[in-house]
Amino acid sequence: MHLYAQKNTKISTIDFVQVLNNNKKEVVFYYKNNWEVLRKMAIKKKYIHSYKLLETTPTDNAQFSFMLVTTYKNKQQFDQREKHFEELIKRKGNLRLLNDKKPGEFRKTIFGKEVNHRE
Repeated sequence: MHLYAQKNTKISTIDFVQVLNNNKKEVVFYYKNNWEVLRKMAIKKKYIHSYKLLETTPTDNAQFSFMLVTTYKNKQQFDQREKHFEELIKRKGNLRLLNDKKPGEFRKTIFGKEVNHRE
């Protein structure tokens, strides 16, 4: 028996997003009206624990403006994420965009990380 077993089993995914061609309005609209809507739906269905949309100032060494954090309460939720988000995307319907610009024209995910919570 492990008396000091890790109590927190949360896992988060973090996507680091770069704004392309000064299209910040398009990026914010896109994440508020698509990404965030899906996360709110996912919380109601208990598919995720929480989410955060964080903004920062890009630098030469870190050329991203947003960090998208989705936290899962355990490995089971994490392992089901693709299936669950596929279901929610179908239910939500079409992408909402600010104008005629497509997501690839205004934002780019530079990289993503999966992290385990320690506390």
